[in-house]
Amino acid sequence: MISIETLSLYIMICVLAPLIGAFTILFLFIFEKRLEVLETQANKFALERELQKSKYDILSQKIQPHFFFNTLNVILSLARLDRKADLIRSIETLAQFMKRKYKTNASLATIDEELTYTNYYLEIQKLRFGERLSVQMDIEPGISHILMPTYAIQTLVENCFKHSFENIEGNVQLKISVETDTENVKLQVWNSKGEKELTHKAISSDKNRGIGLGNIRSRLDLLYPNSNAELKLINYSNGTQVNMFWPIEYE
Repeated sequence: MISIETLSLYIMICVLAPLIGAFTILFLFIFEKRLEVLETQANKFALERELQKSKYDILSQKIQPHFFFNTLNVILSLARLDRKADLIRSIETLAQFMKRKYKTNASLATIDEELTYTNYYLEIQKLRFGERLSVQMDIEPGISHILMPTYAIQTLVENCFKHSFENIEGNVQLKISVETDTENVKLQVWNSKGEKELTHKAISSDKNRGIGLGNIRSRLDLLYPNSNAELKLINYSNGTQVNMFWPIEYE
């Protein structure tokens, strides 16, 4: 004969079992929907990131043909002047540059790599300008492995030649400095002006500086969307200076 306790337990199980089953099904349904939402969001973020990467790659590639054709013009000038030794040296330097270009497709590189890359460009320009060109570099020790946008230094340096040095007779000066504070890296590129251009300005404008500065600004926005990364250009009476800031990030 079944006791009252056993019967009560049996009845309780019969009543609770459907409720537990219903709650379990409801929980699984909600969990499945949540997984679908998370998966959709993950796909959306992945697509947005891929779109940003594609956009960044396009921006980066805009720099390469410009530098390449400028370098060919330098080599052509050396050939016309019959400066064979300098011509061979410039071709070797261009070969080193092209080797790095096809080896490096990353959006970031170390400061050391970018300075090496920039020196390829400066090596060719030194052949062109000779003793007229003075280059000074002031690099803070111990920051060579900090990451930065690829081709940024070379682009800013190239702007100095394209928009200033090529239109100046006599000596020209270029200064490059890189330093850090607690959170950010600061890059400064300064170029001298010619005697005829000595009119005082203290404005932040890059109206006539070509696509270079806008290109770097766009890449800074893509790489560091939630930071105070920025690029500023200031014209002074004796020269033009570009200041670039971005967050410290190590290799």
